[in-house]
Amino acid sequence: MPREFQRTERVADFIQRELATLISRELRDPRIHLVDVVDVEVSSDLGSAKVFVTFPGESTEEQDKERAEVLNGAAGFIRSQLAKVSTMRNTPRLKFIYDDSVRRGSHISQLIDKALAKDRYQHAPESDQDPDGSD
Repeated sequence: MPREFQRTERVADFIQRELATLISRELRDPRIHLVDVVDVEVSSDLGSAKVFVTFPGESTEEQDKERAEVLNGAAGFIRSQLAKVSTMRNTPRLKFIYDDSVRRGSHISQLIDKALAKDRYQHAPESDQDPDGSD
């Protein structure tokens, strides 16, 4: 039996798809050049939506949090643009939240790779490689 999707899930999917397009095309702030909309959580009354974003590229966590605040400052404009392409009676208020899970996942992956390299180095007979992978 196929899973029934709730309205909030359908609205969240719509908002996620449209925001990815709207932010890249309509927002002209130089601090916001690349944005990935990771997830959207819409309240049960469809009155508000939490938009989880990441910013690809080399930047610090503080810079990324500042960029999320820039998006929050432009939330009214983004909401109005979203309302133009939506058939919903009311468009949810948007709150942008920086999602650091991608950054944490990358860090954990690096730690695992380093541990595996160290383990290989310790168990290899007379290996001339150091645990960091450099010669």
